[in-house]
Formats: sequence, C-alpha cells, structure tokens
Amino acid sequence: MPATVASPSLAASATVRSSRSGTILARVLSVLLTLVFLAAAGAKLAGVPMMVANFDKIGFGQWFRYVTAILEIVGAVALWVPRMRFFGAVLLAIIMIGAVTAHLTALGTNPMPPIVLFVLSATVAWLRRPSAAE
Repeated sequence: MPATVASPSLAASATVRSSRSGTILARVLSVLLTLVFLAAAGAKLAGVPMMVANFDKIGFGQWFRYVTAILEIVGAVALWVPRMRFFGAVLLAIIMIGAVTAHLTALGTNPMPPIVLFVLSATVAWLRRPSAAE
C-alpha cells in the first residue's frame, strides 16, 4: 500500500517539474523569437535594401514585405498574451514555412535560419498548446 501512495506523489512531482521547466523553456524561446521577429519586421518596414531586394526576387511585390512585417509583429506580440501564445507561435511557424520555401525557390539562399526559427516557433507552439496551457 505505501508503494501505491508514493507513486502518484512521485508522478505528480515529476509532472510539476516538467511543467515548470517547459514553462521556463517556452519563456526563454519566446524572448528570443520576439527579439528576432521584431528586428526582422523592423528591417522590412524600414526598407532595408536587402529586404527590398529579397521581396523583389520573390515576385509578389513590396506590399508583401509590409504584410509579412505586420504578421511578424502580431506573432511576436501574441507570444506574450496568455490566451494568444499558442496562436502567435503557430503564426510565426507558418511564416517560417513560407520563408523556407522562398529561400529554396526564389532566393536561392541558405534556408537554415528560417528552418531554425521554424523549429523554435513550433517548439513554443507545442509547449503552449491549449491542453498544456497554464
């Protein structure tokens, strides 16, 4: 009987520890993603020549640069709104799928940066999924 009483206690303790470490990881990744995406959006909105050239190569027009920047800002801010954290991370992951596609097709450049950002965004989405919400 004592073993059965100890087991739920140990399981609950492990769940609390993993939940706490998951929350810390999600926060650290959210800080990183926020900084990266706000910087990228700022460069797009400021019309940094490299950004203008990249969006010219993509072929959708410069309006797409502004839309992308606004979506990056929305996603980065949503990471800090409790009910929107999951959706913000998903939005950023979707943007990175588009970025990987653009790097591989139109830009012909190294897709690793958007792949890494996709993985980090997807990780935050997983950690902030509604069933795991605080």
